[in-house]
Amino acid sequence: MRAFLDSLAKLLRTSAFKLSAFYLVMFAVTIFLTLGYVTWNAQRLVTQQMVSTIEAEITGLAEQFERGGLPQLVRTVNRRSRSPSASLYLITTRTGRPVAGNVEAVSPRLLAQPGQHRIRYERVSGADGMRIHRALVRVYHLPGGNRLLVGRDIEENERMRDVVRRAFIWSLFWVFLFGGVGGWIVAKRLLGRVEAMTSTTRSIMAGDLGGRLAIAGTGDELDRLAESLNTMLGRIEELMAGMRQVSDNIAHDLKTPLNRLRNRADDALREARTPEELRAALEGAIEESDNLIRVFDALLMIARLEAGNAGDLVRDFDASDIATDVAELYDAVVEEAGMRLDAQIAPDLPLRGSPELLAQALTNLIDNALKYAAPDGDDDGQAVIRLVAERDGARVRISLRDHGPGIPEEECERVLGRFIRLEHSRNRPGFGLGLSLVAAVARLHGGTLRLEEGAPGLVAVLDLPAAGRS
Repeated sequence: MRAFLDSLAKLLRTSAFKLSAFYLVMFAVTIFLTLGYVTWNAQRLVTQQMVSTIEAEITGLAEQFERGGLPQLVRTVNRRSRSPSASLYLITTRTGRPVAGNVEAVSPRLLAQPGQHRIRYERVSGADGMRIHRALVRVYHLPGGNRLLVGRDIEENERMRDVVRRAFIWSLFWVFLFGGVGGWIVAKRLLGRVEAMTSTTRSIMAGDLGGRLAIAGTGDELDRLAESLNTMLGRIEELMAGMRQVSDNIAHDLKTPLNRLRNRADDALREARTPEELRAALEGAIEESDNLIRVFDALLMIARLEAGNAGDLVRDFDASDIATDVAELYDAVVEEAGMRLDAQIAPDLPLRGSPELLAQALTNLIDNALKYAAPDGDDDGQAVIRLVAERDGARVRISLRDHGPGIPEEECERVLGRFIRLEHSRNRPGFGLGLSLVAAVARLHGGTLRLEEGAPGLVAVLDLPAAGRS
């Protein structure tokens, strides 16, 4: 019993039940006002028709009195009194003594007051005998002091009003009954889905990041909420997996330079005998420290970009200017490496984002190309690094092609992660963060980084939305 009461209390506190109850009350109030208005107007119309009928009969009987006097009026009233109808007639003397009609026991005091009245009366004849009735009557004083009473029985109207009142009460009863049951069913169903969501979230909080909220397939607001939350949970799982991977990679890839830094310091303490040897050991330690600082700076920048915390750097700029500056900066560097930089940059490439970060991304791509470009490329035997920036409708595409060994298609997505290095590049300097930073910059600008087969070499494509376009 206790469990049932707790479940019922929880059900009554749900928003679905409260909303159902609110609409139920509003619906009941609407029915009440509508039926009340219809009933009131119907009664008013019936009363107006009665009053009009009574006035017409008073006028007609007054004309009969004018034409034939009291005898003519008595004959007319007697004739009409014998007909089965709800009409009432009574002619009395000044003192209230009945002369003709089908009404009895009317107060002389009432007959002394001309005008419209509601009365209780006894009919002289009829199937009900002397049963008390209610009527709407009009008292008219005839010349000579006689009284004329004409009215209509309202018993039928009263019974109709009672029937309408009972129907109204029963209608409200059934409305509240079915509305309450319907609200309970809706709330119960909604509470069941919410409880399922709550159970899933508890399992997720307990460590099951692969858990997802159930989707009923109805396309309602709960399904849409579950889909959004599942997308968010998928992103959280992805970030947590990335965090674990980064932690593992940091522990693995930074262990070597840290050990090297420690060994150099240890060697300097044990073996250095001259100031020059100590200076060389310190310079090596500083170089290793700088490499570690650059790694952590790159990690912080990637984390900042993936968290979307670069709003202070975002503005409108022309990507063609950035690409041109980077190409000019690296032209001599590429030439010293025995290669050639071929820059094909179209004008007017509007972007919204960070020009500094875009320049950093292009710099990383060119650095990678310098590391892995083959010694032979074009017909003149000189390796070419080709930088192309162009407009494609509502997109800006910046691509960099080299003549290196390229990347297997199945590895193109994986190398965009942090600290990911392929086996053939393990003997080259670096920590595997360059492409991760470029991918993060692309996402900040609302675009993507794609790695494609260059046949030979690799093509890295930055596909970004143009400023002011979708």
